[in-house]
Amino acid sequence: MPFGECTVTLQDVAFQLGLPVDGEAVSGCLGEFEKYMEGGRPAWEWFEDLFGERPPPNKVKHMTVHFTWFHERFRVLPPDASEETVRIYARAYIMMLLSTQLFGDKSANRVHIRWLPFVANLDDMGRYSWGSAALAWLYRCMCRVANMNVTNLAGPLQLLQSWIFWRFPSLRPAGFEVFSFPLASRWSAYLPPNDGKEQRVIRYRLALDRLTARDIVWEPYSALDVLAVVHPEILTEEHSRMWRAVTTLIYFAVIEWHQVDRVVPQLGGVQHILEDVFSRAMEPSIVHVTPRIHRGRSAYDSSQSPYICATAFCFANHTFR
Repeated sequence: MPFGECTVTLQDVAFQLGLPVDGEAVSGCLGEFEKYMEGGRPAWEWFEDLFGERPPPNKVKHMTVHFTWFHERFRVLPPDASEETVRIYARAYIMMLLSTQLFGDKSANRVHIRWLPFVANLDDMGRYSWGSAALAWLYRCMCRVANMNVTNLAGPLQLLQSWIFWRFPSLRPAGFEVFSFPLASRWSAYLPPNDGKEQRVIRYRLALDRLTARDIVWEPYSALDVLAVVHPEILTEEHSRMWRAVTTLIYFAVIEWHQVDRVVPQLGGVQHILEDVFSRAMEPSIVHVTPRIHRGRSAYDSSQSPYICATAFCFANHTFR
C-alpha cells in the first residue's frame, strides 16, 4: 500500500473464520494417494463405507465428485436420522465446505476425496491447523492471480473480502453494523451489484492509490465490542503467540511463509528494519515452494522436512511482542 505493507495473517484467520491456527499440518498424498489409504484399500470402497453409497459414474471425474451430487444427496437431514446418519451428513457437509469454500479451486464445483482421511473420524478433525492451511492456500492463489494471463482468483475469498471490509472502512459496504463470531459472518448477506462493474473497478483502484495510514484500521480486533463476541480461547496468550510467529504454512504440497514481521503494526507494534531471518534456516531466496508430490502416506515426511525444521527454528527465535 502507499503507506507500507499489510496482509492477511494467522490472527485474521482466527478472528475472521474461527479456525484453529495450531495443530498438525493439513497434508498427505496427492499423487496416487488412494493406494496408501488404510493400508492400500481402494479409495472408492472407503468412500462407500463413509457415505453409505457411491456417486453415479457421470458425477465422478478422476478423484473428485461433482458438488451437485453431494448437495442434492445430503442437503436435508431426515427427521428420524440415526447417529450414524448424522455423521454421514456431517462428513458430506465438511467435504463440501473444504472443497468449495476453504480450499476451492477455480471450478468451485468439485469435491475432492483427498479429504476422506480427515472426515473418517470426525472427533480428530480439531487436531489439524486448518487456519494455517487456509492461509497458505490464499497466499498461493493470490500469487497466481498476479500473473498477467490469470483472470480468476480462487481460495478462501470470504476471508480476503472480510479482511478488506474490516481493515479498510472506506471500502466497506453501507450497513452491516451488527456482527458476531466468527467475524466474517458479518457479510454473509452481502451481494455486490452486478451493474457498473467496470466503473467500480476504476473507482476502487483510485481509492487504493489514495489510501493513507489513517485509512486503515490497524487493530480492528482490539475494540471492546469485538472482544465481547469472540471465542475466549482466541484471546489466550498461548493462541496469540502463533500470530506473531515467522513460520511456514503448509497445505499439502503448498508451502508459504507467514512473514508477520513485515506487518508489525497489525499486531500493535512499530515496524522495525527487517533482518534476514531465513538465511540461517534455509535459502533466503525462497518465498514459497511447491515440493514434488511425495508418494507415501505423508507428503511432508521427506520433501517438507526442511521447512518443518525451519518452522521450529523461526518460531523459537523470531516471535516478537
